[in-house]
Amino acid sequence: MLGGGSFGTALANIVASNGYHTELWFRDGDRARECERSRENTHYLPGYRLHDNLRITADLRESLLDADVVVVAIPSQSFREVVRLAAPLARPGVMVISATKGIEAPNFTLMSDILAEELVDAHIGVLSGPNFAKEIVQNQHTGSVIASDDEQVLAVIPKVFSSSTFRVYTSRDKFGVELAGAIKNIYAIVCGMACALGAGHNTQAMILTRALAEMGRFADKLGANAMTFLGLAGVGDLILTCSSDLSRNYRVGFALGSGKTLQQTLEEIGQVAEGVNTLQIVKQKADELGVYMPLASGLHAILFEGQDIARVVQGLMTGAMANDVEFH
Repeated sequence: MLGGGSFGTALANIVASNGYHTELWFRDGDRARECERSRENTHYLPGYRLHDNLRITADLRESLLDADVVVVAIPSQSFREVVRLAAPLARPGVMVISATKGIEAPNFTLMSDILAEELVDAHIGVLSGPNFAKEIVQNQHTGSVIASDDEQVLAVIPKVFSSSTFRVYTSRDKFGVELAGAIKNIYAIVCGMACALGAGHNTQAMILTRALAEMGRFADKLGANAMTFLGLAGVGDLILTCSSDLSRNYRVGFALGSGKTLQQTLEEIGQVAEGVNTLQIVKQKADELGVYMPLASGLHAILFEGQDIARVVQGLMTGAMANDVEFH
């Protein structure tokens, strides 16, 4: 497992608990040694003891030496850099799974595309779903999706990750699953902002539903299967991240709606909120393709164009009427 953040730690702990020898790689050597010594990731998941099968290290070569499966859980801005470092050290034919929900600028590159570009002879997949790390380590019942066009990945990964509390479903729409996981973060910011502004359940339900319509419209234009967005990696992840302050992106929106600046907000949260970067990339792509995405455009106007929140909200409510359901 490359990446010692909350999600990488939680996933590595599942596999270790399933009886597999598991290596969790940290870039920071001091933090790796502290985590290995204390059996706890005090920075991201304090209070949860890690399984004895899990070994924590900052030695990339050693961690990849005998790995049959490599999972990359690195923020999207650093994803390619780490994969490039790992590429010459990984075994030929290794399974490499992305657990990162983001898009690389400027070419709208998904994480699985980076894996394909940087690795030779790798079996590639994407793991995504409504998965808060804190609840995973608490053994709350959780569902996730492994998506790949590689049958070996679809056969092996559910066996490695599934436990009595973590269930892994399969999908062959890797592009759709990965796209859903990335762009739903935009709408978590919108929902957090709406909550801070006093929005009730009616408003939240409208935002969630119209967000799903935007996501499906955008995905369809890019060639993904819009029906994928009705699954765990789509509407499931959207509901989760848009309705809980465990979501970093939701907390960003709440802080912004409470009157804080974007810079203040990101400094206070102290972890990467992928939705802020994804918003800029998606807005540019939607404009290029001519895709109607009023929620994403409205959020972009607030965050990056200096527009007033109240005026943007009024514009959304008085814009052109649209069909409720667009895919039949």
